[in-house]
Amino acid sequence: MGGELWELWDTEMGYSHTSLLHEETQDQPDHDGAEPLWGVYQVRPDRSTHLHIFPHTTFEWRAAEYGVDPDDVDTLIDIVLHEPFIPSMHDPLVWENEAVARVVRETRNLPTCWTPGVSDETRLQAHLERIASVKRHRVQMVAAPQVERQAALKFVGSDRVAEKDPLSPIRAMRLDPVRVQGRRMAVAQRRAAAGFGRPSFTVKPPSTFVGMHPVRA
Repeated sequence: MGGELWELWDTEMGYSHTSLLHEETQDQPDHDGAEPLWGVYQVRPDRSTHLHIFPHTTFEWRAAEYGVDPDDVDTLIDIVLHEPFIPSMHDPLVWENEAVARVVRETRNLPTCWTPGVSDETRLQAHLERIASVKRHRVQMVAAPQVERQAALKFVGSDRVAEKDPLSPIRAMRLDPVRVQGRRMAVAQRRAAAGFGRPSFTVKPPSTFVGMHPVRA
């Protein structure tokens, strides 16, 4: 059983919103300054359109979380485009859709990027298996025929030449390894802190109930 074929038609870069005015009297400076965003135009099998928008930093975070080589842009693109179709293990409605349920059955026991005591290689292979399962049962991204994309540009009056690969603008990018390394440090810090719970009356050492201690003569 294969996933639905979603066609990739075009890619463009934009920016998140930012305030063009800054009042020096404000207590806090503006922190909403335009972050680069990628927009990937997709067409579903029913010919309806979908625009997948995500921050450029998503690539940096995935490289940091799973130990992906920052220069391995193809793997990072594959991850980012198919991740939205990874079902949540906490959603009871996943069992209502057989294709989604198949993904859950195949991937439910795989470690995540936050699983302690797991190597980067194991985390990455587990995540790639999740992506592969999504492709097998839910969605595969394929490039729309170049001739059709060129005809669409002509129809809207654009003089652009359709790229052979609609994702070529993203594939031409290069991630800054220093920024990726900084995010890897942030990921490592979060992993190290994950084992500590917030103190409360419900947090207590194991085997502290009276009935759990062995009876001694």
